[in-house]
Amino acid sequence: MSRLALTFNCQGATLAGTLDTAPGTSGLLLVSGGNEIRSGAFAGQARFAAEIARAGFPVFRFDRRGTGDSEGPNRGFRHEGDYIAAALAAFRAMTPQLRRVVGMGNCDAASALMLAGGGRCDALVLSNPWTIEEATEDATPPASAIRARYLAKLANPREVMRLVSGKVDLGKLMRGIAKAARPKAAESTLAMEMRAGLERFEGPVRILLAEADRTAQVFAENWTDDPRIARCPGAGHAYVEPHARQWLREQVLAALRG
Repeated sequence: MSRLALTFNCQGATLAGTLDTAPGTSGLLLVSGGNEIRSGAFAGQARFAAEIARAGFPVFRFDRRGTGDSEGPNRGFRHEGDYIAAALAAFRAMTPQLRRVVGMGNCDAASALMLAGGGRCDALVLSNPWTIEEATEDATPPASAIRARYLAKLANPREVMRLVSGKVDLGKLMRGIAKAARPKAAESTLAMEMRAGLERFEGPVRILLAEADRTAQVFAENWTDDPRIARCPGAGHAYVEPHARQWLREQVLAALRG
């Protein structure tokens, strides 16, 4: 295995990419979310790419236009389809043995893949898709997540003792119960666009949700029951917990082997 830095063209702009080589005929295209560079927060994506490559599968990461080492204006995840297609073409050109590419994104990178109808990949791994309209962003978790949290507390004898001994802030408790009773929020326009994009995709899809992550909770609140969803208990947005890192790696390797 080796790591190669390279550049490729997208609509006249030079974009930067990194290829972790491996002999496998299935490869992973890692799409970065937000304004994150291709190495990921604290080099998390770089480490993850190395792990997948050591398992025998090549991995390609790239800085989308206007981030990191890539030229041009950053137009955001809603307009990333062209960048994904250009990165995929570069990945295939650099790795001629590839027969199948799995596209993977976390947060708005997952949303970008959905909006792009899969971005010409053969399979998708969509983690914690971002469905929140920026103009209506709310820091409060969805009602279903609040209900789940209170049910977990009621199942914990220590929490019950805190309640009966008066150590619980009753005002805060009542506000939480009121929020838990709220009706389900209407599906965002963004979520509807993502659903339509994913419906155009004909390959296999895995939707991964970190159960302790608000972005995943909001997604799950209005996404109909979907057999493609897998949930990781106790995992945060970036799967930094040891059990969550192992779970994520296993999910991705299963998609590549599929």
